[in-house]
Amino acid sequence: MIARPQSTNFRSLTHNALERWGRRTLFLIGGLLVGAAAILMAALADYAQRDFHHVLAVSRYLSLALTPLGFGVIVFLTLHVFPNSQGSGIPQVIAAREMPDGPTRTALVSLRVAAGKIIAVTLGLLCGASIGREGPTVQVGAALMYAIGRRALDYQRGLLLAGAAAGIAAAFNTPLAGIVFGIEELSRSFESRTSGLVLGAIIAAGLTSLGLVGDYAYFGSTNAVLPLGRAWLVLPLCAVLGGFFGGLFSRIVIGFARGLPGKAGQIIAKHPIAFAMLCGLGVALSGLVSQDSIYGTGYDQARAIVHGAVPSCAIFGPMKFFATLFSSIGGIPGGLFAPSLAVGAGLAANLHAAFQDVPLGALALLGMVSYLTGVVQTPITSFVIVSEMTENHAMIIPLMLAALIADAVSKWVCHDSIYHALAHVFLDKAAKPTPSPE
Repeated sequence: MIARPQSTNFRSLTHNALERWGRRTLFLIGGLLVGAAAILMAALADYAQRDFHHVLAVSRYLSLALTPLGFGVIVFLTLHVFPNSQGSGIPQVIAAREMPDGPTRTALVSLRVAAGKIIAVTLGLLCGASIGREGPTVQVGAALMYAIGRRALDYQRGLLLAGAAAGIAAAFNTPLAGIVFGIEELSRSFESRTSGLVLGAIIAAGLTSLGLVGDYAYFGSTNAVLPLGRAWLVLPLCAVLGGFFGGLFSRIVIGFARGLPGKAGQIIAKHPIAFAMLCGLGVALSGLVSQDSIYGTGYDQARAIVHGAVPSCAIFGPMKFFATLFSSIGGIPGGLFAPSLAVGAGLAANLHAAFQDVPLGALALLGMVSYLTGVVQTPITSFVIVSEMTENHAMIIPLMLAALIADAVSKWVCHDSIYHALAHVFLDKAAKPTPSPE
């Protein structure tokens, strides 16, 4: 038996070490870029919402023209300029991870799609859409990671997962939620060979956020607690309510995405821009009914409720539900996380009228977790993200229980997870054979 020369072994070890460090560097650089992109999108979202409210200050009825027109322009862009940029962006990442490397995968997570996502989400908030920026950050993050690791064929799935998880972590300043979301929703399992690299990307994205905007809790710190005793009676009620309406929301959105049966579905498919404008009108009317409180992400309203302020509009929760539903089925790019948290807080505020001995802040946290779980059916991510966003550890057990109940109710209402159901729409579209020219 001939021993391998020592120099050959040294070269092999050196090559392997360089390859490992190259991969780690790739993920870390990607994480830094994702963190910067998340901050950019947050700044653009703030400016867009502020400018829209400046328009409303001139006349609140301007929304009846601006919002439908904006929806029509945005859907035109998603159809003809930035295809595959519609919706939250998370289904595109899930679908891309299931596809083999090639044009179909690239079409879902290209830099062009990422740029279109940023532009369209900003335009959506500029015209009053009830959308979030956090879901789109997932697609942008995955696109950035995919672009820098385009030739790393063995790690593309891991890169997509890392970019998406880093996007959630940087957008909310919730690194633990980023990890949990990557496991629970994006991959439904954790790949051991890339777990450390994913963690590195999340850390890099988090450090970028810390360096540029400092340490902060998304909704601010809260010491809300749910006292033992009668106050716990509201927990199952809140969880059932959030799970039911969250599941109903998902079922409607999935139904429209797959295509409604009959003539209604044919009309919508044939006239998507007109339908988007009609949905925009629905958002504007919701805004007028709700005293202009339902536009945008809902961050300010949810934060106020978490800190004990009763909404100025008594029906803020239901109207935010309808505004977010119109925005989602209209086909414009936008996320569900922030609006869902606002809907949940609003529904909890409605319950507070019957349970005034329960602290509104604690009830709001239960409502946020319950409704978010109902929409996305990721109970662990939901309670982790809310507890991290409020730096509240005293509510962990009630939030866990609320998420568990809401998840069961949501699955009874809607059997499919919204992001995976929408991902299959993209997968089915990619699987259809291209008609050959005659």
